[in-house]
Amino acid sequence: MEQSNYPAVPDNTAVRVALWRALHVATDAPPHILEDTIGLQLIAPDNTWHERPDMDPVFTQGLRASIVGRARFVEDLVIEQHKKGVTQYVLLGAGLDTFAQRRPDIASQLRIYEIDQPGTQAWKQRRLAELGFHLPDSLQFVPVNFEISSWWEELVAAGFDTGQPAVVACTGVSMYLTQEAIAATLHQVAQFAKGSILAMTFLLPSELLAEADRPLLDIAKKGAAAAGTPFLSFFAPGEIAAAARSAGFKHVEIVNTENITEQYFTGRSDDLRPITGEEFLLAVT
Repeated sequence: MEQSNYPAVPDNTAVRVALWRALHVATDAPPHILEDTIGLQLIAPDNTWHERPDMDPVFTQGLRASIVGRARFVEDLVIEQHKKGVTQYVLLGAGLDTFAQRRPDIASQLRIYEIDQPGTQAWKQRRLAELGFHLPDSLQFVPVNFEISSWWEELVAAGFDTGQPAVVACTGVSMYLTQEAIAATLHQVAQFAKGSILAMTFLLPSELLAEADRPLLDIAKKGAAAAGTPFLSFFAPGEIAAAARSAGFKHVEIVNTENITEQYFTGRSDDLRPITGEEFLLAVT
């Protein structure tokens, strides 16, 4: 797909996520859930970036904990599945993910397919080159205009082996999609080779959030709408699990905020912990 027709700029949401990951390293006590400052290097903001309202270290504490917690969960899943022989990793809505740069020890043994909008991908590839990061053949950028193209067709064209299993990660994306688009994605991934696993985050409706966390969701919803990318889909855990089973997945599991907190945030010297509201669907073909 031609990328020259699209402005080579990163998506605002991808930038915010990358900065929150860097803020975690700069602000929160060690041990850090995820060590990622490469996204900050890519963005190269001026020295006042941490003064942005959405970077307030206290107000955003639960949000950035959620961001680094979900990223760590996915990366641990990829490493675990690689030990079982899975060698393909697909990121749907890759944004400014830096796994391939931070973990070359694992990435060099995988075929990684980063799928995202052409503008974000063109910008990211340019910045990686400017910073001197080697782009190995094992890392494939798959630019897709989701409104007019099939991500599946583009993925196969990029060399994806349909006969081999894969880990498919889709984090921080489903809320921007219609339920019809989510159902179509579930049906597509359910056709992947036996043993493939989908890790997709979804947002809970506000009535299922802890009361203290509801104002943050409201702020996020208003901000997304103002940016022209409104939240469209929310699911109760049972609803998304039923949709995955209907799509054809053999095994379905929900990983909730409590599970992530227990796995990564217990015993910390600070009170860092993720807010409620975003959970994981794990679905196996």
